[in-house]
Amino acid sequence: MQILGTGALSKMHTELAEQVRYSLILGETPVVMNQLLEKKIRIRSLGEINCSHCGKKTKKSFSQGFCYPCFKRLPQCDLCIMSPEKCHFQEGTCRDASWGERNCFVPHTVYLANSSGVKVGITRGTQVPTRWIDQGAIQALPIFNVQTRFQSGLVERIYGEHISDRTNWRAMLKGEVVLLDLEKKRDEMLELCLDGVTALQNEHGIQSIQPLHDSKTLAIEYPVIQYPTKVVSHNLDKTPEIEGVLLGIKGQYLILDTGVINLRKFTSYQIELSID
Repeated sequence: MQILGTGALSKMHTELAEQVRYSLILGETPVVMNQLLEKKIRIRSLGEINCSHCGKKTKKSFSQGFCYPCFKRLPQCDLCIMSPEKCHFQEGTCRDASWGERNCFVPHTVYLANSSGVKVGITRGTQVPTRWIDQGAIQALPIFNVQTRFQSGLVERIYGEHISDRTNWRAMLKGEVVLLDLEKKRDEMLELCLDGVTALQNEHGIQSIQPLHDSKTLAIEYPVIQYPTKVVSHNLDKTPEIEGVLLGIKGQYLILDTGVINLRKFTSYQIELSID
């Protein structure tokens, strides 16, 4: 086996292209993952996890890469990150007001995506299209420009009464996803949710929540040679050394002939990546 890199595991960097381009940074070494397709790779846990914020050794990774003290203290680990409509900034209880101003009081996009069927989601404007790629969406369509994360969460909650805000990751990885007319769905949903959206505009200002009537659907293709018929998930906690032929990459998953692994789940694990 040839060692390609060692270091703390983090989510793969992505670049939108004819097929999404993936790279994995291990220490100072960038590994172009697309070039490893059809090759046997090995991911070996080195038995150590270092918090991605403070660097301290931790027995368990919380919220994708943090030690428990950082998980309890940092604003990016607060409940409102998963549920933006529960933002408590105005109450003066934000864990870090300056972080909140930089990350939450900036333009956000509400979108429809198709990763395992239609879903609604939100992301910072600067994270388009990265967010969609990380979710394994084969189609995505921005439907609102919104001024803050809190407001985008309110819009998402209204839409979430009618369509899902979650991805069926097993269906996504099997490639059993049918192309949808997201632009037609956008128009249907806007009409269905018009009263709720209008009420939000009246409360927060019409310029704060702007529908995107003419946006176009983005199609996303992934470097996948073969999808699994049955999804078997690898776990570095249970099996510290994983081997298999790389058959595809989708979302933040590697698809091996021996099973799939969600690299993001093991953020901050010290690993060694090798190729046969």
